[in-house]
Amino acid sequence: MLEDDNNTGELSLRAEIERLVDASVHDFSLYERALTHRSVLRGQADSHLFSNERLEFLGDAVLGFVVAEDLYARFPDKNEGFLTRLRAKLVNGSALAGYALNIGLDRLVLMSGNMEQTGGRRNETILADAFEAVIGAIYLDLGLETARRFIHRTMLEVVDLTDLASRRDNFKSLLLEYAQAHGQPQPTYRVVAEEGPSHEKVFTVEVLIGGVSYGTGSASSKKTAEQNAARKALRELQNPEESAG
Repeated sequence: MLEDDNNTGELSLRAEIERLVDASVHDFSLYERALTHRSVLRGQADSHLFSNERLEFLGDAVLGFVVAEDLYARFPDKNEGFLTRLRAKLVNGSALAGYALNIGLDRLVLMSGNMEQTGGRRNETILADAFEAVIGAIYLDLGLETARRFIHRTMLEVVDLTDLASRRDNFKSLLLEYAQAHGQPQPTYRVVAEEGPSHEKVFTVEVLIGGVSYGTGSASSKKTAEQNAARKALRELQNPEESAG
């Protein structure tokens, strides 16, 4: 009976993966590895061979190439600096985690119970690594063209690249400018929570203006958490009715 349950689980996961990839997969073990976070294998010898770390390394390279190729063709009159900045906005950890959430990858990652209890399924680093690892698995299993289609479908076709290119993303600077323009004190940031093991902490940061809290943000680094908090504060200040709703 247990064996039947395992087979059913594998078939279900295969169906989920084929839905994500939009193709029949050949080497299912590659995708299982792509979705295995190292926390499951802690203490196991050669754990790097069974977690998604190596596939993430490969997927990162494939992703960088496909994105660079697309931007080069789509913006023929733009210089290297523009293309580099736009690629960075597309493939930073926060953006990759967002793509992973959009396709439901957070439900499929295999992680330790402790990691899951401390917010692992919303950890940007874990999600971004899994997304890149899946790209690596697709590349090895089905080739570059299938990997390219996956990247276009899950990223490049869902992002307004022209808008992204013109968007200013330093929310801390934007919040400071807003506060100064409205005669308010300089925003300050403080860490209000740290969760997870030392090598994979999730920080929650609160932003205050004049001692009043305007939002919190969480991420695997304090700087990113501060940016997320500043983004929420800007939304609260600029659209208070929308935020309240």
